[in-house]
Amino acid sequence: MASIQVDIVSAEGEIHSGDAAMVFAPASMGEVGIAPRHAPMLTTLKPGEVRVRDADGSEEAFYVTGGLLEVQPAKVIVLADTALRGDQLDEAAALAAQQAAEKALEGASEETDIARAHAELTEARARFRAAQKLKGKR
Repeated sequence: MASIQVDIVSAEGEIHSGDAAMVFAPASMGEVGIAPRHAPMLTTLKPGEVRVRDADGSEEAFYVTGGLLEVQPAKVIVLADTALRGDQLDEAAALAAQQAAEKALEGASEETDIARAHAELTEARARFRAAQKLKGKR
């Protein structure tokens, strides 16, 4: 079976490197699936879950807060703003962050405050959804 090299990196360092049969990522235009020999592509990522599927069908999940996705026929590179392994997500902390972001949005008055609060809420909701989803897999 064909495979594709996957590297997930953030400012903190390398999070994952290995071969995969398929990669799923939260691109700005919607979730994308990348298989070996995929056409080259460069896109931004929104907050969400990156899933790396091995040849045996098992998946490893990572949470990213955004970044860039570069696809080449034999390689996928995720340049994440921040990235966490799925087992590093804390559902209670993610819920607290979501609630804090919702309160900040309610109190926002200027256009820049509102935009920043929306971005924080989007990221917090994505982190909470990923934490809930991964909790169900454990």
